[in-house]
Amino acid sequence: MLQHELTTAEFDLFRSFIYEHAGINLGDDKKPLIISRLSKRLRHYSLTSFKQYFELIQGSPSEGERQTAIDLLTTNETYFFREPKHFNFLQTQILSHWQTRKTFRVWSAASSTGEEAYSIAMLLDDVITNKSWQILGSDISSRVLKTAKQGHFQLQRIEGIPRDYLTRYCLKGKDEQRGTMLVVKKLREKIEFASINLAKPLPDIGKFEVIFLRNVLIYFDVKTKQQIIKKLVKKLQPDGYLFVGHSESLKELTNELISVAPSVYQKNNVIG
Repeated sequence: MLQHELTTAEFDLFRSFIYEHAGINLGDDKKPLIISRLSKRLRHYSLTSFKQYFELIQGSPSEGERQTAIDLLTTNETYFFREPKHFNFLQTQILSHWQTRKTFRVWSAASSTGEEAYSIAMLLDDVITNKSWQILGSDISSRVLKTAKQGHFQLQRIEGIPRDYLTRYCLKGKDEQRGTMLVVKKLREKIEFASINLAKPLPDIGKFEVIFLRNVLIYFDVKTKQQIIKKLVKKLQPDGYLFVGHSESLKELTNELISVAPSVYQKNNVIG
């Protein structure tokens, strides 16, 4: 199969494109990523260069293809109960002290195909029984959100889900659905999935007790990180928590959050 070449000038075009639309800063080592993920779109349109494809997605009638390009260039890696220490902290340090009657709201701010949001839902349903809770799952990619809304996963994706949660919250597929599992309806109904671009002004989504923004900040430059964190802090309740990935840190990015555990931050009420 013919492999299209990506010139330095073309690479710079797509690097600027994804920074403008998603705030993602692609390093010099990401040239193969662009080639591998966009080459099939060139073949789809019978184009001979990446510049031609760039010109196509810049055209006003091509908003759908522009979103396809964004979907392909954003990384969506996730799995159930990823970084389990965070779920332990959520259960023992936050949910165990939840006494108020108001709705406990969580935002999975880069939910990808939904495994994180459904993991949180299983824990909330288990721990704060008979109390009101809601989850918002968001992502920039419309492609992964479609999967998230369905709550339907291949069985090889379920590693990490506790056995009793598998029994209570997951339906094993039969016949033509063999090899898959479906998250139970009562959890699917508690989660709203929406397309939100963290690099753009946030919609009116209310405030949250907890926001998960894990393994996302590593793709942004310092300026964009600071802007995103500032916007998310405004969406936290006065005593709310922000979870980031274990390889990430908010040091020198904000003084509106204080570290309370590895990669867990709480809103600084004195300032925020």
